[in-house]
Amino acid sequence: MTASTAGADADTTPPGWRRVDPPELSPILQAALEAFYDNGFHGTSVRQIAAKVGVTVPALYYHHKSKEGILLALLEYSTGDVLARAHAARAAAAGDPVTELANVIESIVLVMTGRVRLAAVEGEIRYASSENRLRYRVFRKGIEDLVLDIVQTGTATGVMHVSDVAETTRAVLAMCQSIPRWFHDDGPLTPQLVAEKYVDIALHTVGSLPRADSD
Repeated sequence: MTASTAGADADTTPPGWRRVDPPELSPILQAALEAFYDNGFHGTSVRQIAAKVGVTVPALYYHHKSKEGILLALLEYSTGDVLARAHAARAAAAGDPVTELANVIESIVLVMTGRVRLAAVEGEIRYASSENRLRYRVFRKGIEDLVLDIVQTGTATGVMHVSDVAETTRAVLAMCQSIPRWFHDDGPLTPQLVAEKYVDIALHTVGSLPRADSD
């Protein structure tokens, strides 16, 4: 999955959606990301973020209205990027639902593992206001709707076999979103290997691959 940042062309380096570069964040957002990852949202103060960047607190507030605003900016960047990659991954499958799902899951997992700190910080949204949690869910809904449409199409055309499309979609995405809880850069699994494993699990989950005991 290429580094397709939101708004950038995801296919400039074929196959763009598979290449994951470090996120292009402002110094404030980069400092906040490190602080939120290390100390959590509540364990980080605006003063600490400003000190990491080398700016005053008023200067930081010039760019972001609050600590919660900084968190939301990180999450919108992350989720927008994942959604752009997922659309590019789907488009590369030329209309085949099974390949579409495989590509989209691969694109999501490569980001979850390639930018594990940014992905892990998404869990801090629980500390945001109800308004900002709703705003974040709108971004997440775009990804869910994309996968839901693929699984619906696959089920309708008989290449996938699920009894509950919506719950299956949520289960597959929840599996991907759990990756930052256990994945480590210095662990035995590479991002590509994790992606391959999760694509296999996803395709079995939607019934597009036979169960091992049915062979």
